[in-house]
Amino acid sequence: MSEIRFAPLARLADAYGTRFAEFAFEPGFVAAVDQHVAELRARLRGPSPDLSAEAPDPEDLSDYALGFLDALEEIGWQEPVGHDYAVCRLTAVCWLVREHRLLEPDVH
Repeated sequence: MSEIRFAPLARLADAYGTRFAEFAFEPGFVAAVDQHVAELRARLRGPSPDLSAEAPDPEDLSDYALGFLDALEEIGWQEPVGHDYAVCRLTAVCWLVREHRLLEPDVH
């Protein structure tokens, strides 16, 4: 796996992976991130009749994350203290990276 190719995922994991600690005391945040994970899975894999939790393609997820970050930069988004749509989406990307160990060597 190319480290440069997946740099957006590594940066997001470093920046938003710390948000997982908030899951313990913010059930609404957990639910929102869960919905974003489901939306990302559907977006990256397309409609699926089963409920399998297959790992997303790391290249597709990296491309998506890069595009999402670019869009946030274009609108001048600043990370809020709480949780907005962008924080939930970025945390969901991190969750997929962690859950499927996408940054670990020899995964893909």
